[in-house]
Amino acid sequence: MSTLHTVNKSPFERGSMASAFAHAVEGDAVLMIEDGVLGARKTGAFSPTITGRSGAVSIYALGPDLAARGVKAEDVADGVTIVGYDGFVDLAATHDRVCAWL
Repeated sequence: MSTLHTVNKSPFERGSMASAFAHAVEGDAVLMIEDGVLGARKTGAFSPTITGRSGAVSIYALGPDLAARGVKAEDVADGVTIVGYDGFVDLAATHDRVCAWL
C-alpha cells in the first residue's frame, strides 16, 4: 500500500518535512504544498535529503504554491517534480492513502 505524504509547513518552522521523509518508504510520494514548498529549494537544508531519497520515493511540489512564494522552477532541487492542482488530485487518487504532516 502506497502513501502520499503531504507537507504544508515550512521546514524552518516545524519538523513535519523531516517526519514525512523519515516515514516515507519505497513506492510512497511526498508532496510539498503551501509553506512546505520552501523545502524544495536547491539551496535549502532538505536538498541533500531530496537527492538521496528521489527514486525510491517520488517527490513533488505544488507549482502555484511555489509561485505564490516567489520560488522559480529553476530554484527547485533536482528530483522534485512540479505539479499543478490536477497533479495533486492524481497523486491522491493513485495512492492508497494520504497522510498530512502538520
